[in-house]
Amino acid sequence: MHIRTLGAALLGAASLALAALPAGAQSGDSHAADGLWLSADQGAIIEFKECSDSPGALCGQIVWDKDAGTSDDACGVRIAKLKKWDGQAWREGWVHDPRSKKNYKGVLRAQGERLSLRAYIGAEILGETEEMTRTAARPNMCPPAGSGGQA
Repeated sequence: MHIRTLGAALLGAASLALAALPAGAQSGDSHAADGLWLSADQGAIIEFKECSDSPGALCGQIVWDKDAGTSDDACGVRIAKLKKWDGQAWREGWVHDPRSKKNYKGVLRAQGERLSLRAYIGAEILGETEEMTRTAARPNMCPPAGSGGQA
C-alpha cells in the first residue's frame, strides 16, 4: 500500500513538472538546432544543419573562427555528427573538440535561442557542456569546404 502511494505521488509530481514546462519543451523539434550558433566564448560560429553525407543526421561545422589565419584556425572543422533524433535531443554520433583534436560521444539539445552540446566518455552525466546562443550575424565566413576540416 505504501509503495502504491509513493508511486502515485511521484507520477503526480512528474505530471505537474511536465505541465510547468514552456510550450515546445515537452516534445522537441528536430529542426530547432538548425542555423548559426555563437560559442560561449564568442570565438566561433557553428552552423548546424542536415549532414550532406548522411541524410537525416545533424552536423555542426565551424563557419567563423576568431583565430582564422593563425595556427589555431578551426575554420571548416566539423565538430558534430549526430545520427538520431529521439524526440528531445540529437544522439548516437560524435562531438569533436578542435582544441584537443579528440572525438567524444555527444548529445545536443536546442530550445529557442539556447543550444547545449554535451561531450562525454562513457556516461552522459560525466561530460562537459558547451552552451551556445543563436545568432544571425554572418561575419566573414570561413573559406569554402574542402580547404580543411574533419570528416
